[in-house]
Amino acid sequence: MLEPFLLRALVAALGLALVAAPLGALVVWQRMAYFGETMAQASLLGVALSLAVGGDVTVSVLVVAMLAALLILLLSRQRVLPLDSVLGLLHHGSLAAGVIATAALAGPSVDLLGYLFGDIFAVSQTDLAWIWGGGVLVLGVLYFIWQPLLRLAVHEELAIAEGVPGGRIKAAFMLLLAITIAIAIKILGILLVIAFLIVPAAAARPFARTPEQMVAITALVAVAGVVAGLALSARSDAPGGPAIVLVLAAMALTSLVRARIAGRGD
Repeated sequence: MLEPFLLRALVAALGLALVAAPLGALVVWQRMAYFGETMAQASLLGVALSLAVGGDVTVSVLVVAMLAALLILLLSRQRVLPLDSVLGLLHHGSLAAGVIATAALAGPSVDLLGYLFGDIFAVSQTDLAWIWGGGVLVLGVLYFIWQPLLRLAVHEELAIAEGVPGGRIKAAFMLLLAITIAIAIKILGILLVIAFLIVPAAAARPFARTPEQMVAITALVAVAGVVAGLALSARSDAPGGPAIVLVLAAMALTSLVRARIAGRGD
């Protein structure tokens, strides 16, 4: 019989794995990992906001992550700097500002590392409600914009020429990313949350032949990584979130090596 805290950790991580599968596949297809990483780093300012006003961390992170998504969309339209340079500026600047603000507001009783790397074994019933409720919302919206997102991923210019509202679809997708980041912070922390999205998708990509097949394989990889990572954590006393990501990274590396040996990586 699992201990209650371990059962909550498992239920939370499995819920996030199901949400991460389609989102992670889309992030990989559209090469938006750096977008997501920038939004995740900016969300540390949400932690500082919650400490300043005494509000809920998930709500504060959600607000800041959504604002960061809108700011990225706005700055992506300028032509003065390449987009990767803009993302680098926001990525490092927001992380530095978030660390300073959180450290100044937190005091000695608050563990900053817990926000950076998560604490999956501290998941509460409220956190489970956020994860599963937010996950259902994300998957529901994805269901309606799935085809336009696929068309944009395959050929953005052609999709827009054929009438796909690229700006609105991208904005919706980034807002879904913001929601996922907010509900996953408690589990994986700010520094690892995007890894949970892209690493299972990277492991699945060499063996998928259709988008739907890739999502299914990504979900299986994420679920297996969650179970194996929590088992590793329980046996070695390693932090839960990093243990899950480490197992997923090993699975992805094995997948890529096997695909290369089989000649699928050419």
